[in-house]
Amino acid sequence: MLEKYLSASYEDGGRSHARLDCWGLARLVRHEVYGLPLLASWGSVRNTMPKEFTKAANEVVGAMERCQPERGAIACIWRGLICIHVAVIVEVEGRLYGMEMKPCGATIKPLRKFQDQYLTVSYHRDRTLPEQAGRAAAGAP
Repeated sequence: MLEKYLSASYEDGGRSHARLDCWGLARLVRHEVYGLPLLASWGSVRNTMPKEFTKAANEVVGAMERCQPERGAIACIWRGLICIHVAVIVEVEGRLYGMEMKPCGATIKPLRKFQDQYLTVSYHRDRTLPEQAGRAAAGAP
């Protein structure tokens, strides 16, 4: 299922399957592959706008909870207090990988190799509301 994202070209602000940036890739994979809510587009925010990029990232992950790497989690890459990049954690054959979009294209790397590229990475998942956890434990939709 991830192949269609690997064939995308990089475009700053890209939100279509053919042309994506790091945020465009992360939001589509989370939504289309893992069935998670489609996050805000932020298509007008470019990687050349570090303050705006960080503000957008903080707004999105501020509504989430920090976690260990898990499938569908957003990975935020930080340089000090500035968010410089985002990726998404995917599962392939039972193992976790970091999937990211850079100007050279989309890649999927084993989690350790993905993490070793960066000094500081934080992981974030959607909050699980107590009533959702109770329904899931009971097997209800």
